[in-house]
Amino acid sequence: MIEISEVLTEGNLKVSGRLIDASNATLLAECTYNNVSIRCIYKPVAGERPLWDFPDGNLAHREYAAFLISQSLDFNIVPLTILRDGPFGFGMVQQWIEVDGSVDLASFFGSDDPQLRKMALFDAVINNTDRKIGHLLPQENGQLFGCDHGVTFHHENKLRTVLWQWAGENLSDDEVQSLTLLLNRIERNQIAELESLITKVELEALVDRIKELISSRIFPMPSQDWPAIPWPAF
Repeated sequence: MIEISEVLTEGNLKVSGRLIDASNATLLAECTYNNVSIRCIYKPVAGERPLWDFPDGNLAHREYAAFLISQSLDFNIVPLTILRDGPFGFGMVQQWIEVDGSVDLASFFGSDDPQLRKMALFDAVINNTDRKIGHLLPQENGQLFGCDHGVTFHHENKLRTVLWQWAGENLSDDEVQSLTLLLNRIERNQIAELESLITKVELEALVDRIKELISSRIFPMPSQDWPAIPWPAF
């Protein structure tokens, strides 16, 4: 049986459309390998717009770094993501997620669903500056994914999210244990690719954020120095 990762890595990538609401080039594509085809999102580095507050690296690398952190936490929040070459050059390729259209995201995002709580903690770890309602991808089977993790891992605290319902609440023992395991993996260089995906300063800040979460055992509070909710929120 062919794995999805093998199809996305080795397959022929053919672009079929573009998501016009995205600020950077976000292309809908189909990846085919050994007669198996998978829909995916392709974000070529060449289509990224420069960001004044993210001068180092590129967004594709941060998308992949977010996937690695999600996997290392065993959260499975980010769809399968790889870095590879494509029709418009090197970039990020991510498995397409079919969303359950019956879920009212405008109501769902403010609920106390445990998967949203997991995502809120994940965003605190990666310092997500842009967790919008529209970035939530619930499936019919109940699994929740999240997308668009390019503006992450900044060395300054820039957390902006719509998921503030747990702000100031205590972390559970299981959550602290997950963070501790992640910290150990990073410090033992067991996620070695991180060093090539984000800067040294950003990696040090990532470690500091995890240590602070473990030490305080509480979810972060919204900042008083800048808008804590992205705009537009959807």
